[in-house]
Amino acid sequence: MEIHKPKNIDDYILLQDVHIQLLLEQLRKTIKQCVPEAVECISYAMPAFKLNGRPLVYFGAAKKHIGLYATPNVHDAFRDRLSTYKQGKGSVQFPLNNIIPFDLIEEMVIFKAEEIRKSQNKE
Repeated sequence: MEIHKPKNIDDYILLQDVHIQLLLEQLRKTIKQCVPEAVECISYAMPAFKLNGRPLVYFGAAKKHIGLYATPNVHDAFRDRLSTYKQGKGSVQFPLNNIIPFDLIEEMVIFKAEEIRKSQNKE
């Protein structure tokens, strides 16, 4: 059996169940509204956004959660607000049976975008 590898974010979203598609579209829209100049791509077989050629954020769907992958320093900056979610180094899982905190995700994306911009201004 051949496994379909998504070529773009639309393709990735269409591979998911309908109720998850809606959440992923809302997440995508949130990221685009925060950082309109970010470029969509697929990286590590998941949807991703890059800003000025640098990774901004990745996200993906799992059976029971939506995963958001920023960087460890973003997650450190939001440690208190992420404390109720399962986390890994630079990742957080938002359970599908809870409300996805899009306002928190928005703040994390903006924080990461500012971090990228500041680091590029130093170069």
